[in-house]
Amino acid sequence: MLVNTRSVEIEFGDCDPAGIVYYPNYFRMFDASTAYLFEAALGMKKIAWIRHFGIVGIPMVDTGAKFIRPSAFGDVVSIETTVTELRRSSFVIGHKLYNGGDLAIEAHEIRVWAGKDPDHPDRIKSRALPPEVVEALSR
Repeated sequence: MLVNTRSVEIEFGDCDPAGIVYYPNYFRMFDASTAYLFEAALGMKKIAWIRHFGIVGIPMVDTGAKFIRPSAFGDVVSIETTVTELRRSSFVIGHKLYNGGDLAIEAHEIRVWAGKDPDHPDRIKSRALPPEVVEALSR
């Protein structure tokens, strides 16, 4: 599967009063990393592929993380993101965050390829992953 890696500098605003990253901010970083993975796979920004495929997005239905070591203001971390499982309309994303070359966090997300429900326009409904997306992520 395709792996996308990006560097993130930990900002002052990412941290709690103890000076370490406040854990929900990691999930913000992982959400962005998922978008960058799809950008690398599909060759277009998130807003463009959402429009291109006529979906509302890829909402998260499950997430979790194992926190191994903290990161602090000024650290530059590396996040590796990949799809670990492709299903009919959902997929599992894996993130590994490294700080100083050491694994600091392992996280996962389960997301759904979702569009508007034609029978209930105020709701969303899962859709099958397009073959083009499966192929691009499977490289």
